[in-house]
Amino acid sequence: MITETTPEARLQHALDLSYRYLGFRDRTVLEVRRHLEAKRVEPDTIEQTIAELLELSYLDDARFARRFVEDRRTLDHWGNERIERKLLSSGIAGDLVEAALADRDDGGELEAALTVLSRRFREPPETDRDRERALGFLVRKGYELEVAYDAIRAYGRR
Repeated sequence: MITETTPEARLQHALDLSYRYLGFRDRTVLEVRRHLEAKRVEPDTIEQTIAELLELSYLDDARFARRFVEDRRTLDHWGNERIERKLLSSGIAGDLVEAALADRDDGGELEAALTVLSRRFREPPETDRDRERALGFLVRKGYELEVAYDAIRAYGRR
């Protein structure tokens, strides 16, 4: 029988904690690492656990980034800047973030901003105050300032 002090038992305990944590949704490597640290798992056991989860494809930061981008664009109508900030703060490498965001060009980003703008403002903003409110709204949603300006101008021409 394996006791709690053997390396195998510590690894199995860390894997069990990780499987439960991953059962709710996909996680990043950093999220799992922090979770195990909070559970006071030893650093070398954490590294072994992460390596095994990566090998078994339970952890995949590229997959996480792609799904996150798709969900935030579709469900929350976020722009690229906001998505990028969130992914980077979640521990996703910059090259993986770029790859996940690369499927939408600037025209697609403008169309998305127009869609969000038309849902929020039934009429195109006519006063400076209304345009500033619309601009602030788009920037908070994560659209680049230039894209937000272009969307407001295009919405006014519709």
